[in-house]
Amino acid sequence: MRVAIAGAGAVGRSIAGELLENGHEVLLIDKAPTAISVERVPQAEWLLADACEITSLDEAALQRCNVVIAATGDDKVNLVVSLLAKTEYGVPRVVARVNNPKNEWLFNESWGVDVAVSTPRLMSALVEEAVSVGDLVRLLRFSHGDANLVELTLPEESALAGTQVGDVEWPEDTSLVTIIRGTRVLTPSREDSLEPGDELLFVAAQAREEQLEDLLSVRREDAPEA
Repeated sequence: MRVAIAGAGAVGRSIAGELLENGHEVLLIDKAPTAISVERVPQAEWLLADACEITSLDEAALQRCNVVIAATGDDKVNLVVSLLAKTEYGVPRVVARVNNPKNEWLFNESWGVDVAVSTPRLMSALVEEAVSVGDLVRLLRFSHGDANLVELTLPEESALAGTQVGDVEWPEDTSLVTIIRGTRVLTPSREDSLEPGDELLFVAAQAREEQLEDLLSVRREDAPEA
């Protein structure tokens, strides 16, 4: 897979290193000569250019990329790079870094963004995820389909504790993708049971999040006798 990363700062270089270790082809683009540190990521391709300019992206052969990552520290730049990558070069997957949470509303399919990653919000979500049991925590937003990656740690008092995955009537537009149980990562099957303390990861439509949280967190009381 060929990946272009706009922004060769600490974030861009770190992403590049991870992708290269996984066998991908990576191009780092930055307009600042001081950011071009080939010795730090020698396996990557490097391009000294302004990623907001069509001529630069032509030189980068963006049309050959499977993924473009807009990882600069400037939200305006990341939006422009995302829009050009999607509309001018038809890049299948565009991931954009959000530096200011107030700008999150802009990072959607109208600007060519498939996945928006807000560092401040993600850090906040990870703190919540570490200390919250029974509360739905939003980890990541996907622009297409208005879906989110959400997590909930199943509390002991949940009505679904001990229930098999296949016996649960999940809300519409919701998919259980992973169960984390201790050090194990489980791909859910219909026969797997839900156990207290399980970390459950879902891809869910935003409109279904409250319904999903209610389903997992609240133990239904028996109806009072007439």
